[in-house]
Amino acid sequence: MIQTIVAPRPREGRPPNFHKQSRINPVPYHTMEQQTPREFILEAFADPASVRDVVRGILNTIFFHRFFPSLTPRSREVLDITLPYVEDAELDTMIEKRAAELERELDAERTTHPQPHPHSRSHFQQTRNSGSGGRGDISVQFFEKKRRKTWLARAYGGGDEEICWESWTVKVTVAEPRTDSERAKVRKAMEQTLLTTALKIVTCVNSHKDHIPPITTSEANPFPYQINVNQKDAGWAARMGIY
Repeated sequence: MIQTIVAPRPREGRPPNFHKQSRINPVPYHTMEQQTPREFILEAFADPASVRDVVRGILNTIFFHRFFPSLTPRSREVLDITLPYVEDAELDTMIEKRAAELERELDAERTTHPQPHPHSRSHFQQTRNSGSGGRGDISVQFFEKKRRKTWLARAYGGGDEEICWESWTVKVTVAEPRTDSERAKVRKAMEQTLLTTALKIVTCVNSHKDHIPPITTSEANPFPYQINVNQKDAGWAARMGIY
């Protein structure tokens, strides 16, 4: 059964999958300047063949709520779940590039650390204890441009500096099922984790708005962004309770 994520980002001309709401402008900063960015942690779970699609789906859901240039909302299905998609060539290229980079790193990890023979005792122990597929992190950061405060900083560091006001970290866990029973469990866990993560994004963006900087520029995209891949250690599928 196909599930649809209701992503109430204020847009005009919203397709049927998304409810309309009145446009909500970013809430200005408080008088005290923010010292640390707002951080959100998300989970993703996938088999090797689905890693790139799952990561792209999650990143597009984040950017749907944080990409302020005018656009027409689109949607795509990932694991039978309808997720929002941002139709912007530059952003799409960056998301694809970073998702592919994470996928390559996880593939390299599996090649470097081959699994025991499927009928050996160590194989079953390793599958239960490590999940075999590995783990990596991919992060998204949003920045605001601010005028440097001192003439010395402006002279030697440029007129503006970029300050991070929000950070999202997606912790990606990969498992390699080897039996039909394992594949069924992994598929169910993939769908449930993706649905939970997408709903968490919607909850986060609707619950936390005070930290969003005011838009003070006429540039098409007022908030620069970065997407980075940082691979972590293997062995987290057991924490998902799959095997």
